[in-house]
Amino acid sequence: MLHLKLETDPRWVTIVESNIEEILTDHAWCEQKAATNAITIITHNSEYPELVTELLKLAKEELEHFEMVHDIIKKRGYTLGRERKDHYVNQLYKFMNKGGSRQQSFVDRLLFSAMIEARSCERFKLLSQRINDDELSKFYHDLMISEAGHYTTFITFARQYGKDIDVDKRWQELVAFEGELIKSYGKSETIHG
Repeated sequence: MLHLKLETDPRWVTIVESNIEEILTDHAWCEQKAATNAITIITHNSEYPELVTELLKLAKEELEHFEMVHDIIKKRGYTLGRERKDHYVNQLYKFMNKGGSRQQSFVDRLLFSAMIEARSCERFKLLSQRINDDELSKFYHDLMISEAGHYTTFITFARQYGKDIDVDKRWQELVAFEGELIKSYGKSETIHG
């Protein structure tokens, strides 16, 4: 369904298991950034009532996920660390069209968001299947389903509002770009690392 070019090497889960506190902290901040991203898209595109309605729901859900991860952190006696930079997202951002029309930038932001959700979904699926922690296995399975829904929301809006843009072609370009980019990742205990 996600059509990613390259799946994460399952050995990444072993890296994650070596530092559960770090993956949980990184994950919490990813959820916060996802909520912020949805609000930013609303702020720049408030003339679309359907988009505003759906992304408000999505932002609330992302904040709920942030809270859920934080609850796990507290329950395990960990502390939510400082926000981490997400190098994968920063590199992925370079793909976005900076000099095009407002509509092109809007569509690119939606596709960029869909890609992050798709990769997160893929990583959550891998964690749900392979992590040796029953609580986290179930948790990541449930989040995988949610992330798949977010991916669908963003890609659907890109197609809906990108009427004068070949959205599927642009998506395939992003998939190819991300496929090369992700080859450098999967080596650290972060959601996208």
